[in-house]
Amino acid sequence: MKCTKAPAPSAAFRVGAMEYNFPLLLDNPRAWRTYLGGRLLDALHGNPAGEDSHFPEEWILSVVAARNAGREHLTEEGLSRLAETGATLKQMIEADPAALLGSAHAARSGAELGVLVKLIDSAERLAVQVHPNRQKAMELFSSPYGKTECWHILGGREIDGQKPYVYLGFREGITREIWKKLFERQDIQGMLGCLYRYEVNPGNTILIEGGVPHAIGAGCFLAEIQEPTDYTIRVERTTPSGYQVADSMCHQGLGFETMFECFDYTPMTRSQVQSRWFIPAITLRQGAGGSVKTLIGYNSTPFFRMDEIRVNQTLTVDGGERFSGLYVLEGQGTMAANGRSAPVKKAQQYFVPAGAGSLTFTAEPENPLRLLHCFGAEI
Repeated sequence: MKCTKAPAPSAAFRVGAMEYNFPLLLDNPRAWRTYLGGRLLDALHGNPAGEDSHFPEEWILSVVAARNAGREHLTEEGLSRLAETGATLKQMIEADPAALLGSAHAARSGAELGVLVKLIDSAERLAVQVHPNRQKAMELFSSPYGKTECWHILGGREIDGQKPYVYLGFREGITREIWKKLFERQDIQGMLGCLYRYEVNPGNTILIEGGVPHAIGAGCFLAEIQEPTDYTIRVERTTPSGYQVADSMCHQGLGFETMFECFDYTPMTRSQVQSRWFIPAITLRQGAGGSVKTLIGYNSTPFFRMDEIRVNQTLTVDGGERFSGLYVLEGQGTMAANGRSAPVKKAQQYFVPAGAGSLTFTAEPENPLRLLHCFGAEI
């Protein structure tokens, strides 16, 4: 996949202080990863003949570049760009954070979004991994953000006769010493045996807090909303498909001793893991025009929120005085705000400026809309 340099911003873009009151269409960046997948992403974009590769993720609302050993020269891989101009979303926000993100958010966080969204299609199980919580991220990476994340299962496929599944959380009795010895021996089955395995179905939503070991299984197609970092500690030095994982991709520069500080070894039963981290949806509204459900909300984590919007006829959604992101999963229709309108269709993604206010969606007959509506941290 070719990586191109962003064009220089226009004079109007550099000046800032513009009125942004309508959603901005973004491109659909793919990011290289150590694992294989992506065929279902190709199908979402209208290419049923797509093949699995090392580009199994599409990034949304991305102002964060991917971290990959051997690809450090691709400093903008994974960054979202404006479809119209090719400028990066990061570049645009930094030029005028108050106009794009809202004055309250900009006063608190500057040009930082504080959130990243992805679509992930795994053709193989991902390496067992962990991400730092905020305390460890500051201590070990000097980062104000960790990588608490949440998965919403969109669909999937059977791989080698197995239904989609995930691994999540340590079984009782697992200590740092036990875990480290399994890593040193590269006892993969032993490590998998330390975690709980769950089959997943479309509609499941799973919160993965920083420090919790986990792995997306083969065959999962999901939306992930997360804190905006790419700090991933991997304990498998070879992926299931045989890719050799570089040392730096395992310990992220921490070294093979310090990386074990990122894991939370608090014992939990299987039912405790499920009741704490499998999140039920909350219906906010439902009617003839459509419905809005919160898939993950601020009652579960202060770091982000993701809603599902379904439009059968016409539905108005109030985003409040804050920025958000939209991804069209299904359907076709129009979107209107502040006296403007634009067509929307499957596989489009948008950045919604704080000044956009209410959005009105109208679905074409026999082609209902389904969208993800994503927000940053609780204000």
